[in-house]
Amino acid sequence: MFTDEQLLKFRDMLGRSRRAVFFGGAGVSTESGIPDFRSQDGLYAKKYAYPPEYILSATFFRTHTREFFDFYREKMIYPNAKPNAAHYALAEWERQGRLAAVVTQNIDGLHSAAGSRTVLELHGSVYRNRCVRCGRLYGAEAVTGCTGVPLCACGGIIKPQVVLYEEALDEHTLEQAAEYIRNADTLIVGGTSLNVYPAAGLVDFFRGDNLVVINLGNTARPVQGALYIDSPIAAFFAAVQAHPLPPLSD
Repeated sequence: MFTDEQLLKFRDMLGRSRRAVFFGGAGVSTESGIPDFRSQDGLYAKKYAYPPEYILSATFFRTHTREFFDFYREKMIYPNAKPNAAHYALAEWERQGRLAAVVTQNIDGLHSAAGSRTVLELHGSVYRNRCVRCGRLYGAEAVTGCTGVPLCACGGIIKPQVVLYEEALDEHTLEQAAEYIRNADTLIVGGTSLNVYPAAGLVDFFRGDNLVVINLGNTARPVQGALYIDSPIAAFFAAVQAHPLPPLSD
């Protein structure tokens, strides 16, 4: 758990920030009841007919489309999940002019639901779907509101706009994320073990002085010069928010 000293150091960094960027992963969403992938109770620890990494691949989508959607509906979409204290804190810091952007590996849309405006979703979103034939866009209900393979009016398959294994990240989103991090005065890395690339490599673009890593447990790669805080992120951000930060000076 975090110490009072760590809390004070973080509040001091954030209190002086005007271009902070938050880079987060699954640990931000687990406190909203969405399972992660790699913990002992995560998705990859469960037993399925096929390995989850294969089910969530472009190859499996093409060759076992119905089975893909059965798994996707059950394990990847959580329509009843609500933002937690971490999501709301980030949205508030953006409104205050301290935070420039949220860069997230999550696909659940909770940052936007909490009120964050500049959200870069590296791996896409369950709330964006597109017909593979005509390109028509659909919301999540096009997938959740049916069984089997969801089809467009044109007869094409409605494919979730999430990045599957074997697919590349959207180049424009990746470039935007790198630019925000490059120009940040504070980088807050939270709820991620930093073992999924190329997303984890974005940390290397940071050139500022204030670097914080908030994660329950160790990260897969060391982050030089970072203030490390071993804590669930929602609990830590709730403690930060317990006392108002000083207003930004001109």
